[in-house]
Amino acid sequence: MIATKAYAAPDPKSPLGPFSLERRNPGPKDVQIEILYCGVCHSDIHQVRDEWGGSIFPMVPGHEIVGRVTHVGNEVTHFKVGDLAGVGCFVDSCRTCENCKAGIEQYCEEGMIGTYNGRERGTNAPTYGGYSTQIVVDEQYTLRISDKLPLAGVAPLLCAGITTYSPLRHVGVTKGHRVAVLGLGGLGHMAVKFAASFGAEVTMLSSSPSKEADAKKLGAHHFALTSDTATMQKLQNHFDFILNTVSAPHDYSTYLNLLRTNGTMIVVGVPPSPSEVPAFNLIMKRRSIIGSLIGGIKETQEMLDYCAEHNIVSDVEVIPMDKINEAYERMLKADVRYRFVIDLASIK
Repeated sequence: MIATKAYAAPDPKSPLGPFSLERRNPGPKDVQIEILYCGVCHSDIHQVRDEWGGSIFPMVPGHEIVGRVTHVGNEVTHFKVGDLAGVGCFVDSCRTCENCKAGIEQYCEEGMIGTYNGRERGTNAPTYGGYSTQIVVDEQYTLRISDKLPLAGVAPLLCAGITTYSPLRHVGVTKGHRVAVLGLGGLGHMAVKFAASFGAEVTMLSSSPSKEADAKKLGAHHFALTSDTATMQKLQNHFDFILNTVSAPHDYSTYLNLLRTNGTMIVVGVPPSPSEVPAFNLIMKRRSIIGSLIGGIKETQEMLDYCAEHNIVSDVEVIPMDKINEAYERMLKADVRYRFVIDLASIK
């Protein structure tokens, strides 16, 4: 076993602190990675505090991982020692169900195995994530990382990036489409970058007037304040797609009315309670609501390659490991533009 330094939450009420764990020795198909950077996702907070239920403690969060390969098994064919590599939100799946065979392992019918707060297939051992110095992952669930981009900015692509890239590709966003992004945070800022890169006319919908300059700097063509009644009225029946990244309580119906005939609201945010949706808001314009969850390995690699080609990374603030609890509190106050990333060289 491989001794590994990490930071963990011992229970839902305590702060994260230093923790030691043991990684398995690499098997024939495994890749061992020295973790250089790990992004901090809002879902880390939800799971550390057991807000979604079923959390496993002690918990080592982190599923936006980039690092360098230090060892490969003798059957590994796509990585060699010294390569850059990444690990996203899951490290295994059943591999045999219809969805796994179709390359959408995130919808595995038996359930994907989370990079952390999951249990390994076969051993039932808990999985530990990227708030640690190294990780061992099957080659099939390991991603190639380009050396063309700053690694700290690449890390959040493994979750925030693919969470927004995948649905925009799924619905076919391209030049000529009008796309609104609801909410400018870790997800929203990536959604703006991708939608604009795909050629769409992008509008940022936000409740914060202070975010207009940032939205336009990120690539939005327009900014609309959601509290401005006149503006919202003017935007009725305007958009082909709305990518809804908001996880706070809000009224879906307000935004459905901004969609054109056959328009689609894509939900990637997770509000704490259900939102009522009057049927007439859907049927009168044949509107749709769809949800989307990250992406499969093939599509995540496609996204990473696209970002390398088009010079797209997340806007990040790099922090040392011992500032993680402070970072969580700042995230809850939306005091980050737009993603915290941990420098794992700082772990002690």
